[in-house]
Amino acid sequence: MELVLATKNRKKIEEIKRITSDLDIKILTPEDFKNFPEVIEDGRTFKENAAKKSLAVAKFTNKPSLSDDSGLEVYALGGAPGVFSARFAGEGAGDAENVKKLLEMMKDIDNGDRKARFVCCIALTTCDFKTYFFEGTVEGSIIREPKGVNGFGYDPVFIPEGEYKTFAEMSDQEKDALSHRGRALFKLREFLKLRNII
Repeated sequence: MELVLATKNRKKIEEIKRITSDLDIKILTPEDFKNFPEVIEDGRTFKENAAKKSLAVAKFTNKPSLSDDSGLEVYALGGAPGVFSARFAGEGAGDAENVKKLLEMMKDIDNGDRKARFVCCIALTTCDFKTYFFEGTVEGSIIREPKGVNGFGYDPVFIPEGEYKTFAEMSDQEKDALSHRGRALFKLREFLKLRNII
């Protein structure tokens, strides 16, 4: 069976392919289609954005579609950057600029108050345009300087609860077992195994 990923983010595509590699699914990406729709992420929640993307892509391709909206929520910042995680430092800003802005905003926050969590909401829209949701979260804290070269986004400044390494210092396998996206994808895997609906 075929499943279209509603993302152009290569790192997300790699993670999704890696975690679903043993399932009987052929993963398709935007590069496999002409005039792939650009969906504006203007929802107020991760769930709204994920649903909007997966439904638009399912309608465009007439194939089941999977989208992911995810981000970082820092408690001391009232949940920011939240749904604006990818564009926290402005439209077109890269990971390093987003991390720099976050650390600048948190420079006066004590170590004990630097708690945060990553959230991932995956939306699966089937051929009959029903949408199913799978959420994963991971609690942790924000360190003061980036560490590690793996991963993407805020991985270099996020240490999961109970760990001593940032996501960017972990191997793919270590991160997949702990990450918000890994947890959401494992729920999706179980769903697909139990119900052959796509």
